[in-house]
Amino acid sequence: FTNLKAQARSLGLEEKWPEVARTYADVNQMFGDIVKVTPSSKVVGDMALMMVSQGLTRADVENPDTDVAFPDSVIDMMRGNLGQPPGGFPETILRKVLKDERPNTERPGKHLEPVDLKATRKDVVAQLEGKEIDNEDLNGYLMYPKVFLDYMGRHRQYGPVRTLPTRTFFYGMEPGEEISVEIDPGKILEIRLQTVGETNEEGDVKVFFELNGQPRVIRVPNRLVKSQTAARPKAEPGNPNHIGAPMPGVVASVAATAGSKVSAGDLLLTIEAMKMETGIHAERDAVVKAVHVQPGGQIDAKDLLVELE
Repeated sequence: FTNLKAQARSLGLEEKWPEVARTYADVNQMFGDIVKVTPSSKVVGDMALMMVSQGLTRADVENPDTDVAFPDSVIDMMRGNLGQPPGGFPETILRKVLKDERPNTERPGKHLEPVDLKATRKDVVAQLEGKEIDNEDLNGYLMYPKVFLDYMGRHRQYGPVRTLPTRTFFYGMEPGEEISVEIDPGKILEIRLQTVGETNEEGDVKVFFELNGQPRVIRVPNRLVKSQTAARPKAEPGNPNHIGAPMPGVVASVAATAGSKVSAGDLLLTIEAMKMETGIHAERDAVVKAVHVQPGGQIDAKDLLVELE
């Protein structure tokens, strides 16, 4: 519940929370009333958020004539990579998601290649520029390699943010608020936010706070300041050559290049929003006329991503 609501807030859907909750129930039934524990519960949430952000109903999704860009987590689950529920997934949604692809109905781990743990640990340490990892870190990497590397990158940039109270991590502090943070066993920091200054021309603000009773001032970027770049063009409704963003988020990767030929089903790019990745695929054979986004770019729903011809 808390994770789903945080995801809804990050996508600008907090005011539609009752609709998100109802859609979650619809998706659960559409998937066959599956057992919902991590990660299957998140998959249902990913689909619900996508549907609400695009204004889709269960009937729309199940309609064979309606094209739907399913989140990667949904595709992965339907492929059988999380296992199979008793009796399997409903045939209607299975065909809609996988099209002609056959799901794996055996135990997912049966098809995993053997892993050389020593070699993998050495490779991860190299990717982390020499930072040693313990067995828990190695297990995290083996299960979720991309998520683990992203997490360690943020840890290196911002420090041990996992020690922050959850509310502070998501929403920050209010002036006058004080928190205690244990960054190492027995090493506790008392942090009190005093005030936040005005944003300067470079988009930075001064933050005034106390650290263990000592006044400190730092300058940080104000992420609430809107970008000075021109607004992105929007995809024209009904134009088959325009591929628009199905939801707001960040462009995780771009596979398409201008001038290249693509076939139906080819991956053009991926969008990430609160750990949910959605692949955008070509719906027909075409030539890429233009790519309007780059990896790391922030996008809004219906922004024009790729033009075909």
